[in-house]
Amino acid sequence: MAHRPIILGIVGDSAAGKTTLTKGIAQVLGEQDVTIICTDDYHKYDRAERAENGITALHPDCNYVDIMEDHLAMLRSGRPILKPIYNHHHGTLDRPEYIMPKKYVIVEGLLGYSTLAARDCFDVKVYLAPPESLRTEWKVKRDTRKRGYTEEQVMAEMQKREPDSEQFIRPQRQWSDIIVSFYPPSDAPNENDVQLNVRLVLRPTISHPDMTKIVDSGSEGNHPVRLELQRDMGKPVDVLEVDGHATSQNVTDIEHTLCNDVPDLFPFCSTNGNPDIGKLVGTTGELLQSYPLAITQLLIAYHVLKAAKIHQH
Repeated sequence: MAHRPIILGIVGDSAAGKTTLTKGIAQVLGEQDVTIICTDDYHKYDRAERAENGITALHPDCNYVDIMEDHLAMLRSGRPILKPIYNHHHGTLDRPEYIMPKKYVIVEGLLGYSTLAARDCFDVKVYLAPPESLRTEWKVKRDTRKRGYTEEQVMAEMQKREPDSEQFIRPQRQWSDIIVSFYPPSDAPNENDVQLNVRLVLRPTISHPDMTKIVDSGSEGNHPVRLELQRDMGKPVDVLEVDGHATSQNVTDIEHTLCNDVPDLFPFCSTNGNPDIGKLVGTTGELLQSYPLAITQLLIAYHVLKAAKIHQH
């Protein structure tokens, strides 16, 4: 390959929103150019064996982390892998799948940044950190509707997993370039997912676009898009806040800023913005649009495309 694939990592706990974010970013980049890998496929044990051994899927000992590292390195150099498959519906290990990396590879899952060798394979690292109350709500909804569990079973499982979440999943936040936290507005805590705000911690580990063109850092508290200088884990970071009541115009403004910053890289840029981004499926299966989600997807896609441009040079 003349140009190696660009690898984006999306790590977070179970039901943190990884798949929704991944799908939207793949749409922005062009699905025909994206390979999506889930690191949860590297589980050593099926569901019955985990119960028998008293180990959770979040524990590194429950995963072939060394094989995951090897596969990430192979994908980064443009080589195919024979990827294992974990069947979430049945809790079983299925036959492996031959994967040839495309232009962009999105790697989502629980333990993507758990080792230095794995971290070194990523061009851009994103960590999802919704409030635990929201993640619990999402996990109950997903596992009762799609995976056949009762609410009691989901809550019991989350309780059992909590020590491993604390020890192995959350510490990976420190290795990320962008930390994404969707959260309900304080004045309407029971809003649906479309109305959620998002807080994006932009760490100086990669070069972020100049957002001051869109929003003054000293902008009023009621502006739907705000940029502030804060501290994260003791270090200065930019924090971009986008409210659930942001408008399509806010998205278009940001899109134009990003497109102008990396010209020729955004084939989806248009005068009216891209209508496909920020879409999510509502509780009754209807398609909804979240502008904070759209801005998050745009910003992450921008970094992937920028990494591709840097690598070409």
